[in-house]
Amino acid sequence: MRYLPKSPADREAMLAEIGVPSIDSLFETIPAEYRLTHDLNIPRQHSESEILDRFRAFASNLANGEIAELATQPASKPFASFLGAGAYRHYRPVVIDSLVQRGEFLTSYTPYQPEISQGTLQAMFEFQTMICELTGMEIANASMYDGSTGAAESVLMACRVTGRQGAVVARTVHPEYREVLPTVTKHQGIPITEVGYIAATGRVDLAALDAAITDQTAAVLIQSPNFFGTIEDVATIAEIAHKKGALLIVSIAEAVSLGIVKAPVEADIVSLEAQSFGVAVGYGGPYCGVIACKEKFLRQMPGRLVGETKDKNGKRGWVLTLSTREQHIRREKATSNICTNQALVALMVTIFMTVYGKQGLRELAEQNLAKSKYLRDTLIAAGATTLFDGTPRFHEFVLNSTESAAALNEALLQKHIIGGLALARWYPELGPNATLWCATELTTKAQIDSAAAVLQATHEPEMAGAK
Repeated sequence: MRYLPKSPADREAMLAEIGVPSIDSLFETIPAEYRLTHDLNIPRQHSESEILDRFRAFASNLANGEIAELATQPASKPFASFLGAGAYRHYRPVVIDSLVQRGEFLTSYTPYQPEISQGTLQAMFEFQTMICELTGMEIANASMYDGSTGAAESVLMACRVTGRQGAVVARTVHPEYREVLPTVTKHQGIPITEVGYIAATGRVDLAALDAAITDQTAAVLIQSPNFFGTIEDVATIAEIAHKKGALLIVSIAEAVSLGIVKAPVEADIVSLEAQSFGVAVGYGGPYCGVIACKEKFLRQMPGRLVGETKDKNGKRGWVLTLSTREQHIRREKATSNICTNQALVALMVTIFMTVYGKQGLRELAEQNLAKSKYLRDTLIAAGATTLFDGTPRFHEFVLNSTESAAALNEALLQKHIIGGLALARWYPELGPNATLWCATELTTKAQIDSAAAVLQATHEPEMAGAK
């Protein structure tokens, strides 16, 4: 039986229709002594995530043949993870899968005939609207493959807008995004110049950035919060780029940050990875990239754009306003080949944003920020140090331990803990001990304390030797 929730206004309208003043009136035929007038003596209400944990515990105990005391057993979570770096573990409301698995969404194809695809188009339209509100941009597409290809497509878009060929990219942009960029631009003849960061802050070197921009630079690409978790000075960077006629592209790998971090309204183009909004971390995909920008760049935006209109009877409807795919127009005129199934992933994001709402997203971001601060403080107390202190950040930070990243992570794995990401592969100047740690709302205090205990245990032998 489907659950159909009713608002107070709905209930009042139904009661008025049947001519009774209240719901209690429907039960007047039942003697008063048999009516329940007090709360049931049952445990307090649980959140959705707590209910799921409870049932996972039931399933785990049943599988082990342990029937007794099921309700008191904790959920089985064999590994705690402190990995982030562009792939974030957030709670996914169960309503997401319930809705996206409906046949009309799961099996739908590109709306070549928009008039018979109103549901799909409306979902895209709502997605675009919420992304614009989130990023502070005027228009958004629906959508790109992921954050890395979205950033690369943004650079191509900037080249078309400005008529220039060249991009300056901050080294604090996700290293894998920076690997995708030359793959896309190599045969377009677009040179890429990388600019380093300030060792003390982890922010892009503004003087070097200014010097790197020429009269042939189409775009400056930065990430904020950047790969180290540090928030860049977007306003100042925008001023530097615009002074020389270049567009500013801000890549955002962690969408949840926009719940509390100021939107990069000074940017010309925002490339967003929306995986955090209800898309599960699953063996490399799928992800959900988005491009949002100023309205004046509309004609050069890749992907699809859905618009709202009215039919001849004045009824609200939706149309495929812009679709510069090679299947819609001549291949040489296309700005992208973005594929159909991305609309399904964008729908997951839309449902997530709808469920959380504006205040919910802020509270979610605050939880992530608080968990990260506790993690950082606890690991420092256990003997580690952190890099790039004193600059604003979101829920990631760079840890510098006394042990190498490989040795520390091996010790953590022995306790069923996945530690931070070793950074020496992409940033050898940080040394072999530097790791990138992340905490989200799903990270528990017990997990953080366990990781700190392992870190302290690896730190103590070295201290004893020093004595």
